[in-house]
Amino acid sequence: MVTVLHEDPDVLAVDKPAGVVVIPARDEPPGESLRHRLEAARGERLWVVHRIDRDTTGVVLFARGAESHRALSLAFEQRRVEKTYLALTRGVPPEGVIDVALHPARKGKMRPALPGERDALEAATACRVVRAWRRAEGDFALVEARPRTGRQHQVRVHLRSVDAPLLVDPLYGRAATATAAGAPLTRLTLHAHALTVPLGERLIRVEAPLASDLRAAVEALDGAS
Repeated sequence: MVTVLHEDPDVLAVDKPAGVVVIPARDEPPGESLRHRLEAARGERLWVVHRIDRDTTGVVLFARGAESHRALSLAFEQRRVEKTYLALTRGVPPEGVIDVALHPARKGKMRPALPGERDALEAATACRVVRAWRRAEGDFALVEARPRTGRQHQVRVHLRSVDAPLLVDPLYGRAATATAAGAPLTRLTLHAHALTVPLGERLIRVEAPLASDLRAAVEALDGAS
């Protein structure tokens, strides 16, 4: 069951669970994707506007018609969309803007670009530490990340570049599982918390509450002595 966060004649926004791809993945049945699940359940066609990673939870927006799809896609392309992520990290990042250009790497990954490197992609992410914990097993933080550009894996690479990778991130954090004060975490510790997008004369803002597994980890860290 996928929770609907916002619905109007032009837009459908849902709270994507972990482990589900937005569009069909290679070598997987098309019906497993979020788009196909929603279309089957609702009996209507939906247009994909943007995507988040398979194991990232939170806000995903779909258009309900070709006209709204064009307008929303243009808003994303022109960087008129405000995105807010919540990330549980190992290490506490400095607050402010991480202004580090990115460059494609092998196997679909991204990396920080070298100074003056050709084909480097401008990338900037504003970070705010919501909460931080210092424990015997290390430092942890709940971080609000607002990407100002939309590069692949941007938040994940930027946080690692300042020595505060996601607590669980097999690609960039070198961990497939972790615990936070005893709370087990088995997927990417990243949540798409909010999205604000213009559509005509309207400004649509949608929020998804922190996913239950990340919330349990935060509560465990708060309660640890």
